[in-house]
Amino acid sequence: MKTIITFLSLVIGLTFCFSQNPLQEPNGGEYTFNPSQEPCVTDQQRTFIEDETSNGIELLRSQNRLAYNNTNRGTHPLFIWPVQKASHVDYNEIWGISNYVDHDATAPNSLLDYNCGTRTYDTTSGYNHRGLDVYIWPFSWYAMDNDQVEIIAGAPGQIIAKSDGNFDRSCDFNTTTPWNAVYIQHSDGSIAWYGHLKNGSLTTKNIGDMVSEGEFLGIMGSSGVSTGPHLHFEVWTDATYTQLVDPYSGTCNSMNTETWWQSQRPYNSPGINAVLTHSASPVFPNCPTSETTNIKNQFDLNETVTHFIYLRDQVAGTIVNLRVIRPDNTDLYNWDFNLTNNYYSSYWGGWTSIANIAGEWKWEATYNGETVTHSYNVGALSIEDETLETTSVYPNPTKDVLNIDTTIKITSATIIDVTGKSILEISNQNSSGIESIDLTNISKGLYFLSLNGESGESEVHRFIKN
Repeated sequence: MKTIITFLSLVIGLTFCFSQNPLQEPNGGEYTFNPSQEPCVTDQQRTFIEDETSNGIELLRSQNRLAYNNTNRGTHPLFIWPVQKASHVDYNEIWGISNYVDHDATAPNSLLDYNCGTRTYDTTSGYNHRGLDVYIWPFSWYAMDNDQVEIIAGAPGQIIAKSDGNFDRSCDFNTTTPWNAVYIQHSDGSIAWYGHLKNGSLTTKNIGDMVSEGEFLGIMGSSGVSTGPHLHFEVWTDATYTQLVDPYSGTCNSMNTETWWQSQRPYNSPGINAVLTHSASPVFPNCPTSETTNIKNQFDLNETVTHFIYLRDQVAGTIVNLRVIRPDNTDLYNWDFNLTNNYYSSYWGGWTSIANIAGEWKWEATYNGETVTHSYNVGALSIEDETLETTSVYPNPTKDVLNIDTTIKITSATIIDVTGKSILEISNQNSSGIESIDLTNISKGLYFLSLNGESGESEVHRFIKN
């Protein structure tokens, strides 16, 4: 018995022997986060946070559980980047920076970031932005709803306070609802605030528990005073809250001379966050409705494919090279797209092509020395197999683990994606055979599971990873 996995290879219609530009003018433009620029922590909320963290420290001290020791205090932490994409996300990147710390104590319209620029904000009430704002890009609400962006501990330390259970779909600055947050004290006594997290997503660890560098703290959300999912990362030297820290070193940093990053990222970091194919242009509705992404990676022959790119820190006068590549690795389209404005985040697309050859196609963008390639499949995936009637897989759809229920000893298993690529192969020599498969590191999507028994039996099951 055997399993045969084949792709249609018939060429239908006219194919070009040369590359050219698509005829469509692109749509898209700038995506602006927090355009109204209001305080993301009210004075009342700030006072509550300072009291809450100070009380947490005193409680731990009274219980002889406080990790910080002034006599044996360490040096200030060096943070890793506190934002990461979840393992099931296959975008190139999924964040952008909207605001740094404001170093000009006057207000309004007196702006100065660590790099002597104005990538920050203040308000008429006298508020000066005191943290780093990192937002989701692209598809912020969709990403939040699907737990795509994780907040992690920038440095090891002790949880001295946390707040959860608060509304997390804020869209303006009129709310008085507190944010969801985790507060961590480090070995030198400094305290980091991780704010605006998603309701119910926070770490299960409690006040007094230690966290390690890179440990999961929560999902990026829009709780508290906010206009969309983002992280407000704020650092103080100690619980007196008299000396703010800007983690970035720079000419105009008046707070600290040294960087607090293990590897300080550039002030502007032009790059590609995602290169995606769609059934139609994505829809960006009003806050807080989740975006309709229309992302699609499996197309029928002669179906229209819509192409988009999603950029971070777009620089005026630069060029993105774009390619639509046939299954034989020749270019259907290959052209340069000129960028004429400076944007913190942008999206461009609506370019279409006709999927007239079966097989694996590629949509590719090159920007600022970086190339990102997105593969999509055209044509039906055909499976001819002889079945093992006693075998089933569950749950389906599944999230983390796929169980195999069978009376046959399964000696090998292969997971195949919709393009026909083998992405995971498992062999087992023990007495019970393969009974489950860990899918933690596999992206969401449709897959095929090919199973082989010890006597040559074989079967293919279709399953969905959520």
